[in-house]
Amino acid sequence: MGFRRACGSPAVVLALLTALCVLAATSGRAQTNQGREQACCAPKHDGKREERSPKRAAAAARFGERAEPLLDAAPSSKGDWGLLIVDAQTGETLFEKSADGYFVPASNMKLFTTALALAKLGPDYKFHTTLETRGTISLNGTLSGDVVLVGRGDPNLSNRKFPYELKEEFDGPPEKALAELADALVARGVKEISGDVIGDDSYFPRERYPNGWEIDDMVWEYGAAISAIVVDDNTVALTLMPGEKTGDPVLASVAPLTPDFILQNDVTTAMPGLKSDLTLTREPGANLVVVRGTLPAKGTPRKLVLAIEEPAQHAASVLAGLLAERGVKLDGKIRAVHVAETDTTPRSVLAEHVSVPLGDSVKLINKISQNLHTEMLLRTAARQSGLWSTPEEMLKTPQEFYAAAGIAPDDVIQTDGSGLSRHDLVTPRAIVTLLKYAQGQTWFAPYYASLPVAGIDGSLQERMKGTVAAGRIHAKTGSVEHVRTLSGFAETPSGRRLIFSFLSNNQGGKNHEAADALNGLCVAMVEEFDGGAVTLIPAREHVKQK
Repeated sequence: MGFRRACGSPAVVLALLTALCVLAATSGRAQTNQGREQACCAPKHDGKREERSPKRAAAAARFGERAEPLLDAAPSSKGDWGLLIVDAQTGETLFEKSADGYFVPASNMKLFTTALALAKLGPDYKFHTTLETRGTISLNGTLSGDVVLVGRGDPNLSNRKFPYELKEEFDGPPEKALAELADALVARGVKEISGDVIGDDSYFPRERYPNGWEIDDMVWEYGAAISAIVVDDNTVALTLMPGEKTGDPVLASVAPLTPDFILQNDVTTAMPGLKSDLTLTREPGANLVVVRGTLPAKGTPRKLVLAIEEPAQHAASVLAGLLAERGVKLDGKIRAVHVAETDTTPRSVLAEHVSVPLGDSVKLINKISQNLHTEMLLRTAARQSGLWSTPEEMLKTPQEFYAAAGIAPDDVIQTDGSGLSRHDLVTPRAIVTLLKYAQGQTWFAPYYASLPVAGIDGSLQERMKGTVAAGRIHAKTGSVEHVRTLSGFAETPSGRRLIFSFLSNNQGGKNHEAADALNGLCVAMVEEFDGGAVTLIPAREHVKQK
């Protein structure tokens, strides 16, 4: 009875509650710290505790239990991991780990750039590449002036087939788009050009390589130089043909021919059955490419796809060669222009190439993770606001877009559009916020359709086959040295949509360990977070696989 009266006193009640809270906190602190060490993947709430049902809490716990061994297994355990999973409809956080930490995103950066391009330009936007002149065509077919190939950022001046359906396909020679322009010029009766053939890429300020690209990148197709003119991804193919017997010379050919480099071929034919052993060297800015090593006798030809360092000059040279093949005589030089001419006299258009719609370009980019094409979209989107003088000025355009999408300031530190730069930094929360914003936009359908689908196409074609995640993970992969990332959407069997970002950095594994962990996380996510209300956008409304 006395105890009940004591409890009726507010002051005593407050004192008792305070004592109990201190006791609970003290006794539980050691257990909490121990639990954090043991359960690295326990869900956190960063100061905002969400009310979650026992069912949801149990799902998060089960996912954490499955995630922990995936992330704790060597060598993945030595790296850093950031995870965030939310419900696409409600925005409820289902699981997170280091969701506000910085990570190098690799090609997950393409999620930001392709969204920017679709928002700024629209899915129906088309690029226009033209042949122009200030001269006139005489009755005998002489063009009295220069022929200028004017690039405006079209990433697909090539022989690609569109639309992209399950795999990349080609039709005709790599220089097909330029050949069509040459045919159009000849059709106008041009037989001789008294001036020069010029590649004009002044539509973008000259910046061939963004900050954070590495020297090794610049030799190969994935690190091709950026320019407003892109002919066949600004690459050429070097083909090496071994001889019939040991000691025979190895024949080398470059197609299309280019003035971009001189090839020194020091490759010899080795004994049949031996493994090929090749090294290729090109110093930055040098025009000498040296290839050394051996190829086995009677072996299959080896094809190396090399990047071009001077795309406008290369394009002008290819165009001039195509015109010569068609009997057009060239009296002038082959040259490039990188800065807009001071002569403002209008030029007439002799021929024009119109690109496929931007939505088709975006699908190709994200499916195969095409770096150079992404850089084209970033610069084309920024170009709508005019020219810029520094990369920092150009990057104001995406920063404004991220702010409109609700991404927190400084959650995206960007130096390029593709993610090849090692200086890019993003948080898992920034990616999830972007994807949550995207699904409410008019351009979401082509954006969603551009993402690789686990076990079906693109860079996820061979991953998660035979699992519940196959066909249900629509996500962008990312990979540079020591980095493996995967972010996108998951469609559970019940029709629930999840948005997720899984980022891993500082990975020392040489093989597939980090990718396997990412795959395992996806399977666990689809299985453990199934259920809940059907989302606003049905799982496969926007993706029709053929």
